[in-house]
Amino acid sequence: MPFKSAMLMYHLGIHFYISMIRAAAFFGNRKAQSWLKGRQNWTQRYQYDWAHLNPERQGTTVWIHCASLGEFEQGRPIIEALRTRYPALKIVLSFFSPSGYDIRKKYEQADYVCYLPADSQVNARAFVNLFQPDLVIFIKYEFWLYYLHVLHEQRIPTLLVSAVFRSQQIFFQPWGGPFRQILPRFRHIFVQDPDSAQLLKKLGLSNYSLAGDTRVDRVAQIAKETPAFPLIEAFAQNHHVLIGGSTWPPDEAILLPFINTQLPADWKVIIAPHDIGASHLQQIEKKLSKKVVRYSQASEKSAASAQVLLIDNIGMLAALYRYGRIAYIGGGFGAGIHNTLEPVAFGLPVVFGPRYRKFAEARYLVRAGGAFAIQNTTDLEAIFYQLASQVFYDIAASKAWNYMQYNRGATHKIMDFVQQNELLSGGVQ
Repeated sequence: MPFKSAMLMYHLGIHFYISMIRAAAFFGNRKAQSWLKGRQNWTQRYQYDWAHLNPERQGTTVWIHCASLGEFEQGRPIIEALRTRYPALKIVLSFFSPSGYDIRKKYEQADYVCYLPADSQVNARAFVNLFQPDLVIFIKYEFWLYYLHVLHEQRIPTLLVSAVFRSQQIFFQPWGGPFRQILPRFRHIFVQDPDSAQLLKKLGLSNYSLAGDTRVDRVAQIAKETPAFPLIEAFAQNHHVLIGGSTWPPDEAILLPFINTQLPADWKVIIAPHDIGASHLQQIEKKLSKKVVRYSQASEKSAASAQVLLIDNIGMLAALYRYGRIAYIGGGFGAGIHNTLEPVAFGLPVVFGPRYRKFAEARYLVRAGGAFAIQNTTDLEAIFYQLASQVFYDIAASKAWNYMQYNRGATHKIMDFVQQNELLSGGVQ
């Protein structure tokens, strides 16, 4: 496919996507409405904000872009490492999705948090010219062609970190030549796994290295700093605990019957559903025949006598895995599994649904025997009783723990590259 034709298709694709967003917003989709509102009159708003934050237009600036909240968690260790090593640095943090922006718009480690304007030649040039970054870091999957073109044209070093490549992506298709041309525009690509490195090697690229996943550094830090919860300790006591993290209705359709009919009497369960709306929590409670109590309504006494604890808040889950023995991770019957690294940071074997293959850590853990993919309640029962064997459990837990140890240090590798290549000569106090 000729380059001009490819760019025309890309340009039309962007316009089509924006049209779909506008249509969804018109029919009341709140996420689409936030997407549009956050970008409304962005040029004037960003210019005004940045002029007040940086009136002299001086100093070193790094722009970091994350698609959403998950990618932010991968970028967060880098942001905090940059802030520590280069205290005078100005950091611009951009998001594509409202789910990332809305939650992290007041993130204290960034000087300015904003939406990334839709990718176009005009927007890309205006955005880059406004912030004049000395270094740009894209997280994982971000391949905005116009932005990359402007950054390359202005010789601004650009890194892609925690990247994952799959053979199905356009870069590796016979017709993907024009899109392959953007990969050398990154000063360096830090990939998560050997499979991604091998794919780039086959393209003849040399601007990459295997660094691992920066999320590992983040969840390792969370695990180290996790607080104790007296109510959870009263609930767990000396029991083994199965933790259902970020579960969706299809997950609960498997998990809840298992709890009702197959869970041993000396086990307890913590369920932290993805949807904590009142109606959804009531549905879970109605489907459980075991004694269940909500976290917000529990006392240490009532928690101790319950067999199921229902978490009805957001923010606790990562810390709760310290009390678990096995983790069931939700999302595997929908768009994809949620965070498996949080339980793995505590050495827990993990179980999830079949849609896990786009996650490098999940693929590795399944191959290694630290994670298990299921299709139904029967599969869950079989895996649970395999893990009831101490020998089998110890092997699975060690495989999960080994993944964390092997993949730690990605942030350090990236920071060393920045320093050794003098990508940030300023920003140091």
